[in-house]
Amino acid sequence: MQGTVPTYTTNLHDLNFDQLTAVCQTWGYSAYHAEQIWLGLYQNDSTEIAQLTHLRDDLQQKLAEQATLTTLRQQIAIDSSDGLTRKFLLALPDGQTIETVLMQFKGRWTACVSTQVGCAMGCVFCATGQMGFTRHLTPGEIVGQILFVNRQLAKTNESLRNIVFMGMGEPLHNYDHTMTAIDILTDHKGLAIAPKHITVSTVGVVPSILRVADEKRPFRLAVSLHGATDEDRQKLVPPARRWPLAELITACRTYTQALNRHIFFEWTLIEDENDTPEQAHTLGKLLQDVPSHVNLIPLNPTVGYNGRPTQRPQVKQFQAILAEYSIPSTVRQRRGIDIAAGCGQLKAAQ
Repeated sequence: MQGTVPTYTTNLHDLNFDQLTAVCQTWGYSAYHAEQIWLGLYQNDSTEIAQLTHLRDDLQQKLAEQATLTTLRQQIAIDSSDGLTRKFLLALPDGQTIETVLMQFKGRWTACVSTQVGCAMGCVFCATGQMGFTRHLTPGEIVGQILFVNRQLAKTNESLRNIVFMGMGEPLHNYDHTMTAIDILTDHKGLAIAPKHITVSTVGVVPSILRVADEKRPFRLAVSLHGATDEDRQKLVPPARRWPLAELITACRTYTQALNRHIFFEWTLIEDENDTPEQAHTLGKLLQDVPSHVNLIPLNPTVGYNGRPTQRPQVKQFQAILAEYSIPSTVRQRRGIDIAAGCGQLKAAQ
């Protein structure tokens, strides 16, 4: 059924350490045994229950009967012409597919991971939004993407530096599963990815931003803005009709105050759509009292949208105007455009 997660036996990759400990205790095993399973999954990278040979025989037998692991099968892998981006089409256990991207910046690898099959947000210039929504990913399917790319990098003795939740889907629409996945990724006994190396991107799901603030989640937060008035933003980002700018910016201020950090705002620059000096001034005024950094992203092409990317002189002018308001900004480095791996281009082909 659309919008549901397929039913498995207990999937160990779906559980954070506390959840795994609780499951082990219901089976009559202690936290020590949960830790041994955890080390097998995330330090030894066991891909099958049968590989957990360091466990007690009776525990391994219990897992063989009651548990499973996430398996993502590579269907397609393609490299960009400059060799700095690699995109994978991965098949999920129920046959659905997602795309995951590896990008290299200054010799360091960043993984762009997906959190849903498709997306319900419907941003008009985004290929994933044009797909529509099929279902949420489980925590194990999110974590499984990182395990997969780690194995790819290990072949050349390289390692992963950063994770961005900017692939297919809206992470904060799949809040609980995304947060469980982040708990798993950051656990110091396992993959031990530092929260400062994780960025979660959202189109502005206000209740979830407030929840992130309330829970004081230590990862970096990026909000896709794309318009500085409700009228302009609603043309590009349909969820803006539900969460108007005043409400969104208030939530962002709450976040910055709760965590004492700045917030990233994403702005896709579309020629003659949202790149005028007037819009830059409006954005500057909107963000003046919000500790923030703006990422400017010239539009990447998609089949379902006819807009054009803003040209370099206009990008520089837009950036200069933001500087007048003491708002720092960066023009995003473009990666993987030739293989449709850039921001807003991910769309899983069946």
